[in-house]
Amino acid sequence: MIVLGIDTSCDDTSAAIVQDGRHIKSSIVRSQLRLHEPHGGVVPEVASRAHLGDIAGVVRDALKAAALTFDAIDAIGVTYGPGLSGSLRVGLGYAKGLALARGLALLPVNHLEGHVYSNWLIADQDQPMAEPRFPVLVLVVSGGHTELLLMTEHCQYLLLGSTKDDAAGEAFDKVGRQLGLGFPGGPAIQRAARAYQERSQAKPDVEPPPVLPRAWLRGTFDFSFSGLKTAVWHLLEATSRQRGGDVDDGTRSAIAYAFQESVVDVLATKVVAAATQHRVATVCVCGGVASNEALRARVAGLCRVPVYIPPPALCVDNGAMIAAAAFYRARHIPKADCPDDPFVVDAEASAPLPAMSTPGRFPAGEG
Repeated sequence: MIVLGIDTSCDDTSAAIVQDGRHIKSSIVRSQLRLHEPHGGVVPEVASRAHLGDIAGVVRDALKAAALTFDAIDAIGVTYGPGLSGSLRVGLGYAKGLALARGLALLPVNHLEGHVYSNWLIADQDQPMAEPRFPVLVLVVSGGHTELLLMTEHCQYLLLGSTKDDAAGEAFDKVGRQLGLGFPGGPAIQRAARAYQERSQAKPDVEPPPVLPRAWLRGTFDFSFSGLKTAVWHLLEATSRQRGGDVDDGTRSAIAYAFQESVVDVLATKVVAAATQHRVATVCVCGGVASNEALRARVAGLCRVPVYIPPPALCVDNGAMIAAAAFYRARHIPKADCPDDPFVVDAEASAPLPAMSTPGRFPAGEG
């Protein structure tokens, strides 16, 4: 089964062709970074207009890269939520019109479930990869979401924990702005943290990084990063007063390192604890923050079961993960359990996360 996957949930316009839920025939992502960077964050109206201009060309490029025509496509998978309402409607409208014109099945996909199924994708066709074995513990860690899910079978999930305030990716962006490192904050903080680490290894007398708090929320698998963000702000304010308003690059990189360590420590520790408690066979980490080198290394080093983390290009939003999720939903979920009308964006995208999802449904997160 060959699926065209389309994602316009936020600020990247993406389309991909995936065969049988695993084999990537092509993947095209049109970034809007240059449009939003001057604003220090994503501007919803700007994102929607850019999607309108890019969507047809991105789909055309995906077909061309796969050396296929629409005649070879069996179905269209498209993100229906959560995400920016205007951006979602662009992809949904295009996918719905395309499916109607071509007589193709339209498979609406929850964006977070797309991230989950990025762990099933094979990026390098020359290196076959076994599928993750159930039960699977999944850490979804992205710009707007931080959740631990127990995946018992395909498309069946139990929510173990979620963020109570800021998601990890959101905290990275906000702290990146506080430190003056630019947008997006995740890659910028990683670069600054790496620079501090390299400097401290070369010069052992470098001042140690500050100690930042960990919000453990003991007794739960939930997360909280808002207090950490506030702690960074207070640290910057105190340092600025002590130095007469001057916070040099070395100090900023030390704070970036300490912040990254605090986030990674909490995420990795809770992943290991949940994996042990639920005796899982596999751990999967996905979402934009899964690109972080420190997080990847820490989880892989601590877990005693196989760990799946997609390559960075598949951690960020992409159409391939949507196509993969669409394939597995079509195979394992009755059509009656899918949204009748994928244009119903707001209700689906804003529904709260339940303590336990209905079998066959992915818990919807806040957009």
